[in-house]
Amino acid sequence: MKRAWSLAGVGFVILSIVGLALAKDEKAEPALLTGTWECASHGGEQGETPFTLELEQNGEKVTGSVSSPQGGMEITSATFRNDFLEIHLDTPDGNYVLTAKLKDGQLSGQTSHDGNPAGKWEGKKAKKSGS
Repeated sequence: MKRAWSLAGVGFVILSIVGLALAKDEKAEPALLTGTWECASHGGEQGETPFTLELEQNGEKVTGSVSSPQGGMEITSATFRNDFLEIHLDTPDGNYVLTAKLKDGQLSGQTSHDGNPAGKWEGKKAKKSGS
C-alpha cells in the first residue's frame, strides 16, 4: 500500500512539473508583429507615401525589411517593448527612426530623420492570403 502511495506521489509531482512547464509556454508573449504590415507615412518631404514592413519578432527583438515605391532595405535594428515599436534605418540619406504604439492591432507613431521630426505614420497588418 505504501508503495502505491509513493508511486502515486511521484506521478503527481511529475504531472505537476509538466503542467507548470506547459503553463509557462502558454504565457510566452506571442509574436504580435510577425508578418506583413501595410503602412503609410504623412507629412514628410514626399507627402503621403505608402510602404510595407516585413517583420519577424522574437521576444523584444524585431528584424525585417521596409519597401516603398522608392526602393527597399533591411531594418538596421528594431525593438518591441510594452506595445512600443522602435525601428532604426541607416541609409545613405541619413538615419531614420520610426516609433509607434501598437493598439487594437494597428501601429501609429512618428518618424524622424537625423533626429528631427519628419512626420507621422501608421500601419495595419495585411490579411493572410486565403483569409
